[in-house]
Amino acid sequence: MLREGCGGSDHYEALTARLRLPMLAAMAPQARADCYDVFGCTDRNAFRLADLLDGPNCQFLYEMRNRIYAQHGYCFKTPRAIALLGNKGCQTGDVNALGLSRLERANAATIQRAEEMKGCPR
Repeated sequence: MLREGCGGSDHYEALTARLRLPMLAAMAPQARADCYDVFGCTDRNAFRLADLLDGPNCQFLYEMRNRIYAQHGYCFKTPRAIALLGNKGCQTGDVNALGLSRLERANAATIQRAEEMKGCPR
């Protein structure tokens, strides 16, 4: 389950069901990190590949990774990402220009690696 503080369930089905939150980050001047019961926060905790391979499904991983980009103003190009996260308030279509921290870049790369290892669609 996506969380704002501590505690909560570590059931991955609950994580998937509760992921869909309003896209507040697109309206906020600063990026707002997502926090997950099992993995931690996208801007404070290094995600472990083993945890990502063991639990969330492909759709959840896709949403997790792309929310990191959306929170920094990424303008999505694919119909799938636009339908999921939209482009309201987006600023650039260049991931390298988003100003992601080293940890956020590492987390996005780890999520993408888990997607690849699970054979998730692109």
